[in-house]
Amino acid sequence: MSVTLSSKRYAQAVFEIAKGGNRLEEWRTDLNKIAEFTHDPEIVSFLENPKVPFESKAKLAKEALEGISTLALNLAYLLIAKGKAGVAKQIVSEYQRLLDEYRGIKHAEITTAVLLDDSSEKILSQRLEAMIGKKVSIELQVNPDVLGGFVARIGDSLIDFSIRNRLNLLKKELIETTR
Repeated sequence: MSVTLSSKRYAQAVFEIAKGGNRLEEWRTDLNKIAEFTHDPEIVSFLENPKVPFESKAKLAKEALEGISTLALNLAYLLIAKGKAGVAKQIVSEYQRLLDEYRGIKHAEITTAVLLDDSSEKILSQRLEAMIGKKVSIELQVNPDVLGGFVARIGDSLIDFSIRNRLNLLKKELIETTR
């Protein structure tokens, strides 16, 4: 899921508030509740409908989000008022990324040719952690075009240990040596 610029801004603002108040986990829980509330497309349609008065939308949100902090409820109101209730899941995703980064955890998107079992995933995670010197959270994807091995994207870095890449490098080397 791609995260929009506005979602990143909301998540960054919330993260700074949460960090300043030492309420990182409380905010994570509250954001998840907001995302669950806006998960239903019919609710999002209602909340983003300009013909429905804000008071009706706010009443629904207050009832559905009972128990979250006042600041988190205000965020929900702001998203509703701006017509952005549908981006709550993106905000949660970005907030979690910021929280993990704050805790020294890097996210790695791993692409393999076949689905890895738990032990292989754990070994791969440990090797990546050793390579970059930080804890790694893995998100696995399967793409048969990889042929074997793996391709890892960690932030702006790409680590390509795929058989497809090795074959391409070998092909390039053979072409260059025949010239």
